[in-house]
Amino acid sequence: MPPEPFTGRQVATDELMASLTEARVRRAADIRAHAQRRRRRAEIAPDGHLVVLAADHPARMVTGAHDDPLALANRQEYLGRILRVLQAGHVDGLMATPDVIEEVLAADLLLSGALLDDRLLIGCMNRGGLAGTSFEMWDGLTAYDARGMREMNLDGAKLMFRLEPGNRGSGQTIVWCAQAINSCLEEGLAVFLEPLPVREQGGRFIVQKEAGELARICGVASALGRSSLATWLKLPYCADYEIVARATTCPILMLGGEAGEQPVELLEDLARGLRAGPNVRGALIGRNVLYPGPHDPAVMARAIHLLVHEQMPARLAWEQAQGAQG
Repeated sequence: MPPEPFTGRQVATDELMASLTEARVRRAADIRAHAQRRRRRAEIAPDGHLVVLAADHPARMVTGAHDDPLALANRQEYLGRILRVLQAGHVDGLMATPDVIEEVLAADLLLSGALLDDRLLIGCMNRGGLAGTSFEMWDGLTAYDARGMREMNLDGAKLMFRLEPGNRGSGQTIVWCAQAINSCLEEGLAVFLEPLPVREQGGRFIVQKEAGELARICGVASALGRSSLATWLKLPYCADYEIVARATTCPILMLGGEAGEQPVELLEDLARGLRAGPNVRGALIGRNVLYPGPHDPAVMARAIHLLVHEQMPARLAWEQAQGAQG
């Protein structure tokens, strides 16, 4: 008999969720102090590769996964899946908006753990371009700023811009990103920049996953700010990824996009991307790890870890991850 589908409530129990709100009301100073006590890793990527969990989608009104348009809007389910991945220990860090990072810090404090020691904490900076709005492409910096990340003892910042040639919001967002990168450099923060070529189709902005488009936008992204020495690029996988890899010497982390139904297909894409060039160094993925169908998110996280850090073939990584979980 197959195991019961994973649910986030197995980790983020009703009692924990109630305690998190109580901690917000009564223990905000303790949460901040817990952030300061967190032991940071000495290097961003000790072996040169990274697997980072992304948890910033709800802040831009992106809440759907599979056939549930509100999957990510259920904070108990969402947070439980994040905590499950962190507890399993198969990711190098977490990238999220301030509310999610503070919830994870509070949960860690309440559970007397050390989930975030020696892991990267990356703060999301710009989520102002809300999905489906008339100002979606004016993606202002409405989450963390550089000073706030330093005060919370974070390791890096994540930014994104989408380039739509016919939309003026793209140009303004690029300027905001350049300014934010300079602020991050002043605070000694690593920069994880997601540049996406898009086209408007039927009121939606569709990512152009084509090697030539991605290669051209790499040149724009790697030149933003007064230095690129702290910059990692976050890019989707596509066919002919060698063209994308050759467009920059910045390290590249691949993104996952919308949650898929076939985990092995994603793993195989990631494996092909890792072989495309020496600067393709891992993955920064959210929904495909957190919502892998009925599977435990920790299984998907372990499979990606085996793929990235141990150079294991995709299908073998999935089999071993499932076997370890069983």
